[in-house]
Amino acid sequence: MGLWDRFVLPRLIEISMRQPPIMRQRGKVVPKAAGRVLEIGVGSGLNLAFYDRDRLERLWAVEPSRELAPQARQRAKEIGLPFELLEVGAEAIPLDDGSIDAVVTTYTLCTIPEIARALSEMRRVLRPDGALHFVEHGRAPDPGVARWQRRIEPLWKKIAGGCHLTRDVPSLLAEADFKIETLDSMYLPGPRIATWNTWGVARPR
Repeated sequence: MGLWDRFVLPRLIEISMRQPPIMRQRGKVVPKAAGRVLEIGVGSGLNLAFYDRDRLERLWAVEPSRELAPQARQRAKEIGLPFELLEVGAEAIPLDDGSIDAVVTTYTLCTIPEIARALSEMRRVLRPDGALHFVEHGRAPDPGVARWQRRIEPLWKKIAGGCHLTRDVPSLLAEADFKIETLDSMYLPGPRIATWNTWGVARPR
């Protein structure tokens, strides 16, 4: 891992991921999670303040980044929200089948290397009636924007920690045998190549 990934990228992620439009999106999704909850890619812990503590039974969080995980622990300590941090990738979640009531993903699916495997793992740990609460950016519906996303993506991945601009999140969920229960979408303020958002709830088929 180079100096960019170790020292510069974590700070850039923190700055970009706490912008007001993105924080408002988090607020639409995270408080809905209830029971035994697993967050995928907790990062520096920006979602932790949004959880409804009265609805939480227990919280786990997956985060493979050695640079971001300590920040998440510190944030949890500051706000007094206990959680168990699993410092692994989402492709191999160390939890039992059907042990989770809700999975939360926010601006995470774009960077997971083996996305199909990770979604399969999320489905495995979810109860049959569990819910996947998500807000993600991805492939834009406008052909012109999508073309630019494809052109820029190879460079973008190198400077943005492996972030894919062209992943179609609703399609990926369907391919992973999730049924989308609710779905909303819009562009957030900013460059359209990176601001097409989809959010909602999906359940295992």
